[in-house]
Amino acid sequence: MAEVHLPATLPPLFAELPRRIELDADTVEAAIAQLDARWPGLRDRLCEPGPTLRRHINVYVDRQRADLGTAIAAGSRVDVIAAISGG
Repeated sequence: MAEVHLPATLPPLFAELPRRIELDADTVEAAIAQLDARWPGLRDRLCEPGPTLRRHINVYVDRQRADLGTAIAAGSRVDVIAAISGG
């Protein structure tokens, strides 16, 4: 199981979505698919239509920048971070 940490902006949009959840997934894409299966529409918040993360979403697996194809090992920590912009 990997420990997935989600940004604070997501739980208010999806009922009962925790900020931290344990998932058994072998890639970032598989983890997002599992989240989307439980909370439909979550993938649309994280990914562009097609196989890429949205520009403002950064994912790290064990502190290393990741993309959808990045492998997740058992015991890994996955951080999903929404970039904040402003002026």
